This record gives sequence, structure tokens and C-alpha cells, in this order.
Amino acid sequence: MKFKFENLIIWQKAMNLSEAIIKTSEHFPKSEMYNITSQIMRAADSIALNIAEGAILQSSLEQKRFLGYAIRSLAEVVTCLHKVKRRNYIDELKFNQYYQQSFDLMNMMIAYRKSIKQ
Repeated sequence: MKFKFENLIIWQKAMNLSEAIIKTSEHFPKSEMYNITSQIMRAADSIALNIAEGAILQSSLEQKRFLGYAIRSLAEVVTCLHKVKRRNYIDELKFNQYYQQSFDLMNMMIAYRKSIKQ
């Protein structure tokens, strides 16, 4: 038995991305614990949480609204990734890996949101 959202590729990819980012953020300086570390972790978790919440709703308008929240959370993650790269907390290779995953996920979420009938 599964919840409907567990079958969504965007939810699965969001889960994978957030777990990878959270694992990486454990190596950020302790001085960033309540700043960028907390911010990127909350934003990364928020992507899958909003996809799941939207998927269980009956109203297509509400589904689209929660996908919008997920998209904005992903944009926040990307901005945080730029910040941690500039602060040299991650290397170029790790940044490019997460950036590509984020880019692909963003496109998939936008396409999925457009596919929801009103």
C-alpha cells in the first residue's frame, strides 16, 4: 500500500535531493548552524513536503498552489547553493551536481503543474 504522492517521480527526486543536501550541509561550519545550514535544510525538506501535501488535495487549484510552494522552495535551495559555493563550503563539482538535479526537478515540477487540469 502506498500514498498517491509516493508514486510521483518529482516527489522521489525531491526526497533524494533533500537527503543529499542535508548530508552535505552537516559539513558546513558550526558557525553557520543557525544560518545557511538551517535555511538550506528547511528549504530542501519543504520541496517534497509541499509536493506531498498538494497531491492529496482534490482541488486542482490547491494542487497547483502547493506545487508553486515547492517550486519556490527549490529556488531557495538553488540560491543557498550559490551562497555555500561562494563561501567555499562545497566544491564546484558538488555544486554542479546539485544544480543539475535542481534544474531537472524544477522543469519536471513546472511541467507537472501545467499538466494538472483545472
